[in-house]
Amino acid sequence: MNACISAIQHVRRLRGGSQSQLLRASDGLYYVTKFQNNPQHVRVLANEMLATRLGALLGLPVPSVASIEVCGWLIEHTDDLRLDIAGLRTAFKAGLHLGSAYAADPIEGQLFDYLPEGLLQQVTNLEDFARVIVLDKWTCNADGRQAVFSRQAKRRATYKATFIDQGYCFNAGEWNFPDSPLRGVYARNYVYKHVTGWDAFEPALTRAEEMDIDQIWGIAAEIPAEWYEFDTAGLNRLIEGLYNRCSAIRGLITAFRKSSRSPFPNWTSA
Repeated sequence: MNACISAIQHVRRLRGGSQSQLLRASDGLYYVTKFQNNPQHVRVLANEMLATRLGALLGLPVPSVASIEVCGWLIEHTDDLRLDIAGLRTAFKAGLHLGSAYAADPIEGQLFDYLPEGLLQQVTNLEDFARVIVLDKWTCNADGRQAVFSRQAKRRATYKATFIDQGYCFNAGEWNFPDSPLRGVYARNYVYKHVTGWDAFEPALTRAEEMDIDQIWGIAAEIPAEWYEFDTAGLNRLIEGLYNRCSAIRGLITAFRKSSRSPFPNWTSA
């Protein structure tokens, strides 16, 4: 199990429905932090850890995730560490929360959550957008696929995509799998232009199909129990359901391929 890190400085508020905060931690790194009492659901923390680490096992460019301790003193002395709901401000609770490593050097790097199509061709790992479909269909991501694009100050001509925000995998707080062809995919077809067949999803597809349930449980065992409200029976059902879906991934991708969106125009084989 990874050692818990501690938040030592609040940097800024971030956009998004979970009202995440950027914090600097005791290991010297910066983390996008989702709090247990976020407006979405406490389970999105468990989802984020489980799905992100599964993504890493599939070889996808995802941030490292960790438990981050945020003490009451830092919250009390930081005005921005507050929830804003319907005009009311409530302090985030102290305790153990979910930290995702910031996808760029906060001093020298730049991070963008949108690139115009003319710049997408400068993304060095554009092919990973097809591979991440494997993760999103397997875990039933109920949100659109979220990505950020980073570049270093000394390498302005290229960008790298990192796949973030896995909180709505497993249908957010519901922990079920209501599959739909257009869920869990990126908003623009341009990122799929290279797809001409099943090879475009490798090696992520084979790794998911051959995933051992012990590998999944190895990740789940590190999730703090308060992130899933100590519902061990629910966690057990989730893991068993996820494992049973390994053989369904190709069918879910095929449903997306055959949808009205026609995302893979260059995939012409039967």
